[in-house]
Amino acid sequence: MGETEATLPNISLQGKKMAYQKVNADQRAPGHSQYLDNDDLQATALDLEWDMEKELEESGFDQFQLDSAENQNLGHSETIDLDLDSIQPATSPKGRFQRLQEESDYITHYTRSAPKSNRCNFCHLLKILCIATILFIFGILIGYYVHTNCPSDTPSSGTVDPQLYQEILKTIQAEDIKKSFRNLVQLYKSEDDMEISKKIKTQWTSLGLEDVQFVNYSVLLNLPDPSPSTVTLSSSGQCFHPNGQPCSEEARKDSSQDLLYSYAAYSAKGILKAEVIDVSYGMADDLKRIRKIKNVTNQIALLKLGKLPLLYKLSLLEKAGFGGVLLYIDPCDLPKTVNPSHDTFMVSLNPGGDPSTPGYPSVDGSFRQSRSNLTSLLVQPISASLVAKLISSPKAGTKNDACSPLELPNNEVRVVSMQVQTVTKLKTVTNVVGYVMGLTSPDRYIIVGSHHLTAHSYNGQEWASSTAIITAFIRALMSKVKRGWRPDRTIVFCSWGGTAFGNIGSYEWGEDFKKVLQKNVVAYISIHSPLRGNSSLHPVASPSLQQLVVEKNNFNCTRRAQCPETNISSIQIQGDADYFINHLGVPIVQFAYEDIKALEGPSFLSEALFSTQATKIEEMDPSFNLHETITKLSGEVILQIANEPVLPFNAIDIALEVQNNLKGDQPNAHQLLAMASRLRESAELFQSDEMRPANDPKERASNRIRMLNDILQDMEKSFLVKQAPPGFYRNILYHLDEKTSRFSILVEAWEHCKPLASNETLQEALSEVLSSINSAQVYFKAGLDVFRSVLNGKN
Repeated sequence: MGETEATLPNISLQGKKMAYQKVNADQRAPGHSQYLDNDDLQATALDLEWDMEKELEESGFDQFQLDSAENQNLGHSETIDLDLDSIQPATSPKGRFQRLQEESDYITHYTRSAPKSNRCNFCHLLKILCIATILFIFGILIGYYVHTNCPSDTPSSGTVDPQLYQEILKTIQAEDIKKSFRNLVQLYKSEDDMEISKKIKTQWTSLGLEDVQFVNYSVLLNLPDPSPSTVTLSSSGQCFHPNGQPCSEEARKDSSQDLLYSYAAYSAKGILKAEVIDVSYGMADDLKRIRKIKNVTNQIALLKLGKLPLLYKLSLLEKAGFGGVLLYIDPCDLPKTVNPSHDTFMVSLNPGGDPSTPGYPSVDGSFRQSRSNLTSLLVQPISASLVAKLISSPKAGTKNDACSPLELPNNEVRVVSMQVQTVTKLKTVTNVVGYVMGLTSPDRYIIVGSHHLTAHSYNGQEWASSTAIITAFIRALMSKVKRGWRPDRTIVFCSWGGTAFGNIGSYEWGEDFKKVLQKNVVAYISIHSPLRGNSSLHPVASPSLQQLVVEKNNFNCTRRAQCPETNISSIQIQGDADYFINHLGVPIVQFAYEDIKALEGPSFLSEALFSTQATKIEEMDPSFNLHETITKLSGEVILQIANEPVLPFNAIDIALEVQNNLKGDQPNAHQLLAMASRLRESAELFQSDEMRPANDPKERASNRIRMLNDILQDMEKSFLVKQAPPGFYRNILYHLDEKTSRFSILVEAWEHCKPLASNETLQEALSEVLSSINSAQVYFKAGLDVFRSVLNGKN
């Protein structure tokens, strides 16, 4: 499986007289340096000594009989040989020459009578011994010099060269990433994403990545109709496209691409004429207030994107009885540098995977459900300029440098007719997958994921940044692999297809290989949307990996003139990491640059997919230095997880995260706090008794490392709840956003039960969290018990 196996030297043994050569062969271990070493030179000296013995025998040494004087000289000869042994340790515990004495013929050779001409023969023996000794010592000196000045290019497994990672990463250059990015954006006009997939596969293969292949799935895609959707004001009869432009042939020709792809994938389709009701962000309190004053049944909700997951807000509107939704982004929620008033966008209402095969892979022969839409609501994204026209407001105004949000007055009635048109088709989604096989643990995978453009979706350019970054790291990594080095664990590189429609490619691949991935995946490194701004580095990491990310970020700061404080959090993110977080419980890391003002605004605005042009990416990072930084940070994390003998995961950080999530005034939290305290105690014992000794090479027991790593890689699986509200993560270690520090399902349950007399929903959520914490505590305790039983068994 891609590993290079060292073979023992092929030495043939010819009878018992080849004992010297046998000793020499036994001492040669697999994995020796490719350069000339001591053993080769010592073998030459030993061969000379063996030839000397045969010569003595041929010259009549069989007739030689030892007297007291000659015994002394023979003893001196043996002393010389023993000195040689002190330089080269013998394989046999009894020593090289004692092994020869164990041969049955040895005694018969050396107990015969000596010939009369023994003095001549003895001088000859002494001369040969001197020559052999000089050659032997000279060989040792040459071997030592060669070995120290020409070291092996490959560090031995189990020891990490501190310069190794930097040697790989220093070859990553911003100019190469920029060139790759520009080559990729030239392909985006293709109607078939196979052209881009082929380009990626060809490039990865040329770089030396192993077994790069396409993994295709036939899936159900919801595509825009050839005729764009419209919104018509009943009072004036004016018809508008989603971008706010009047319905005309000229407008369609000028911006046909934007008009077609301004839609909500998997929305219901049809025509609905109804009153528009402003529900603001669609929070539980908003709906409670509105339902007190208006009948919302089959009406159209004017909904702002942000603050909560879109799927969750739509589920609330659907339960309330709304018939349609006009979705927009309030300009006040965006940085001042962004002007989205005429921008249209796309959203997907698909929680993940092929909608026609929910929970199982879309392979040949799979049963397909008829699910052309995933909601009963007609959902249409519209621009802020169209919202301003609907509410008869010129635009979102500013007063004293404060932005005035768009708002429909409660005492005014607006009736519109919305027409949503989409087409559902079976299409092929392609993933590109390749790998570098690990050396010592090839069955443990670090997955690195980017995504590429899928046909029939928005032609944004973030996919090109994503692909250029992962390709730059592959190039740097493979240059080292070609020189003989390999990581300890396998690194799998994936370029996902169908991301814009609900992470379809990654979900289908995950469902297809679920049994293997559940057991073998160690971590997922996401390179989804690396550049959403240029003012602040924004890492996201699982609790168990936050300490590693802090170390890498601090090290990166020492290499830069400016390094503002970076907040590392565990929050919900967009992209293909979703399946690995919520279905496999795999720790993840993602580095991305953001606009610092965007981080201060509402969360979940990134659910909208805009048609960002290539020039915008290059405006944010003209030198591509930010791309280079993300590549190196991600690469260093990948290398450390793939190559450290002990996985760099932190058990205590998980326990601390759980305790922090339970801080504050929360109902019925005493049982949770008690269980969290026990979890922390178990995690601390695990960290001190097992992880610290394992990280010390002097105390490290190799037979326990594998057991320890198996426990570390599965730590977060205990926090997967069976069911979460729509749009919420099943992995409860992740917050909704950086402003929320509590378990998200408890926040939702508490908000849900406030307007109701019953608190059944809250009790269910509390039970789920309690069960997760208890499961994690039992998991750590069981791990400790296993180690102790193994230790006791040895004693």
